[in-house]
Amino acid sequence: MNPMKALRAYQKVNSHAQISEASPHRLIQMLYEGGLDRLAQAKGALVRGDIPQKCLMLTKAVDIITGLRQGLDEEKAEDPATIQQLASLYDYMSAQLLQANISNDPEVIDEVARLLITLKSGWDGIASQEIAQ
Repeated sequence: MNPMKALRAYQKVNSHAQISEASPHRLIQMLYEGGLDRLAQAKGALVRGDIPQKCLMLTKAVDIITGLRQGLDEEKAEDPATIQQLASLYDYMSAQLLQANISNDPEVIDEVARLLITLKSGWDGIASQEIAQ
C-alpha cells in the first residue's frame, strides 16, 4: 500500500473515532481546528500557485463556518443578541473567504483566520472553566 494512502486511511479512522467519542463542546473545537487547518492549506496553495487546491480548501473552510453558523441555537442562549452577532460574524467570514477566493488575497484569509482563532480561544476558555469547576 502507498504510504500516503495508508496515512490518510489511518487519519480517517482516527478522525471518526474522535468524533464518535467527542462531547458537543469538543466537536465545536474540532470544527474550529478544521477551519483553521483549511485556511492554512488554502493560503499555502495560494502561495504555491495551486489555484484548484486553494479553491477546494477555501470551499471547505466556508462549509465549516456555515456548519458552525447553522449550529447556533437562539432558544438555548442566555442572550439571543449574542447569537445573532455571532451569526453575523460567521456570515461576514464566509463572504470574506468568497472574496479571497475571487481575488487571491492572502490578507483576507489571514483576517478570517484571526477571527476564527479569537472565537476558538474563547471556546477553549469555556472548556477550561468547565474543567476547573
